[in-house]
Amino acid sequence: MNSLRTRRSVLAATLASAALALSACGGGSAPAQSGGDTSLSDVKSKGELVIATEGTYRPFSFHADGAGELTGFDVEIAQAVAGKLGVKAAFQETQFDGIFAGLDSKRFDTIANQISINDERKAKYDFSTPYTISTGVVVTKSDNTSINSFADLKGKTTAQSLTSNFYKMAVEAGANVQAVEGWAQSATLVQQGRVDATVNDKLTYLDYAKNTPDSGLKVAAEAPDKTESAFVFRKGSTELTSAVDKALADLRADGTLAKISDKYFGADVTK
Repeated sequence: MNSLRTRRSVLAATLASAALALSACGGGSAPAQSGGDTSLSDVKSKGELVIATEGTYRPFSFHADGAGELTGFDVEIAQAVAGKLGVKAAFQETQFDGIFAGLDSKRFDTIANQISINDERKAKYDFSTPYTISTGVVVTKSDNTSINSFADLKGKTTAQSLTSNFYKMAVEAGANVQAVEGWAQSATLVQQGRVDATVNDKLTYLDYAKNTPDSGLKVAAEAPDKTESAFVFRKGSTELTSAVDKALADLRADGTLAKISDKYFGADVTK
């Protein structure tokens, strides 16, 4: 009896030791499977990179002839990046004021919409290497002589998207801001004299001026600091961000970025 009990005790101890050993062996890999960065593998498995963009932000993201195919500088860059990743570029058109909330709620994988890099955004999101470098400008009516610098915006009214980096620049200059959905609405309000100015991207203005030579608008002032725009990802999307960085490096090296840039701006704005 004692001998049988002893054998049972030894067997139980052996099984317990084996269970502990198996648990220890599997303990290191389990967290990686349940909580690791799957951002790149998720994109690869579904075969598409879901990209948020406005679709109303010429020349970066817009519809040709107003209702045609979605195109633009950012759209073509995103399509080229997706191609390098071996997946399809799937676009979700989203108003700018809700674009970050959509990323947070995982409606898409990234944003390609001239998102400027700043410290506040970097604290919450991951960014790729920049694919556009530009400056902010103050745009007024051609006959406006009261605004010649950012300092002159103090007490004036500007039209801005409330979540854009240019909104912050206008507020810091002392402007009163009227909320708008994008550049087209801003330009219209300035032309109509309903606001004094808008602070926006220089490239947006140059494209607009090229396609609308009688716009009645001008660049009244230019910011000294350059702005860098990049793809935006949810925090912790390290693998996907790194893959996009590599894709951008390859596209820069083979001349694709410069070619797309020249198509829209007549110059390489990607460096």
